[in-house]
Amino acid sequence: MSFQNPVFIPGPTNMPEAIRNACSMPTIDHRSPVFGSILAPCLEGVRTVLKSRDAQIFIFPSTGTGGWETAITNTLSGGDKVLAARNGMFSHRWIDMCQRHGLDVEVVQAPWGEGIPTERYEELLRADRDHRIKVVLATHNETATGVKSDIAAVRRAIDAAGHPAMLFVDGVSSIASMDFRFDEWGVDVAVTGSQKGFMLPPGLAIVGFSKKAMKAVETAGLPRAFFDVRDMAKSYASNAFPYTPPFGLMNGLRLSISMLLDEGLENVFARHARIAEGVRAAARAWNMPLCAVSPDLYSDTVSAIRTPEGFNATEIVTRAASQYDMAFGVGLGDVAGKVFRIGHLGSLTDAMMLSGLATVEMVMVDLGLPIRLGSGVAAAQEVYRLGGKVRAKAAA
Repeated sequence: MSFQNPVFIPGPTNMPEAIRNACSMPTIDHRSPVFGSILAPCLEGVRTVLKSRDAQIFIFPSTGTGGWETAITNTLSGGDKVLAARNGMFSHRWIDMCQRHGLDVEVVQAPWGEGIPTERYEELLRADRDHRIKVVLATHNETATGVKSDIAAVRRAIDAAGHPAMLFVDGVSSIASMDFRFDEWGVDVAVTGSQKGFMLPPGLAIVGFSKKAMKAVETAGLPRAFFDVRDMAKSYASNAFPYTPPFGLMNGLRLSISMLLDEGLENVFARHARIAEGVRAAARAWNMPLCAVSPDLYSDTVSAIRTPEGFNATEIVTRAASQYDMAFGVGLGDVAGKVFRIGHLGSLTDAMMLSGLATVEMVMVDLGLPIRLGSGVAAAQEVYRLGGKVRAKAAA
């Protein structure tokens, strides 16, 4: 595959050259003040991106999956009850992890393509009069289906039930690309990774803990060693890690955060929303519906596009890679072969996205689908012209 072409998978995302260079730094003494000058801006910057005043931030050498494990092992004990919805592959995997750790998971089944059923959450929380449920899990952006759930509504459901459960949110494919409000939404643990909105290579699990979550850390009984936030917090106090830190990746994270804040978080979110709307306009021009069942659920970082009945959507991804050296995402789990995914997050521009849409159109025509070359591209161009200003003026 050509490294000259951008990727359109939902992560890892394209890397700005400056960030790639920042990760490729000389060896340093990680117990010297040099590392502290990298660590401190990372912790404070992540807190800013999460829109939190006092969340305690932890950065581990891992991925979002390690972030999930950090969340549950530091706050729960064997047999504790967890409430979760299974509405996609990544919510499924977090549920599976909880079950492997001996937790009692009450699973709410939801169709793939729909969001978290907050009304059902509230019913179950009201019925839990003994407050056995310790944590409510929520996947903010289900990467497998391109579905964004309403985290504020999940918090309202918990509060309406008068329940003390903590709220843990998987923001792996949303944080740093879509608006995330840790404090306002009453999040207790937020999980993300380096390879999505932060535009870095895989390798960092990034988590934020509320004061309530940190209090739970002291009584949690699940085994933890590498992911023990107490060890990490103790080391942070002296600008260090409890083991060798991934200082190159963290140096890249420091620059990534600076770039995001220089652009302005609201501008970052608006850019992702505009690029996503262009992709959705292209899908409409192709007469292909999204997996997400309604506009309020549409993700601004990944679109899962349904292909006609009887067509294997994986062929689009395979041919794009083999014939045109361009990467798109396959369908996963319940929607495998039924959708292909276009990732539109991280380091991406309108013009880059147009190249992806043009390529996928060629692929679909090659495979005999009833697509007119240029139809989706033209629809997206109407969204992107002059940074979306033409469309906004027309709408007004």
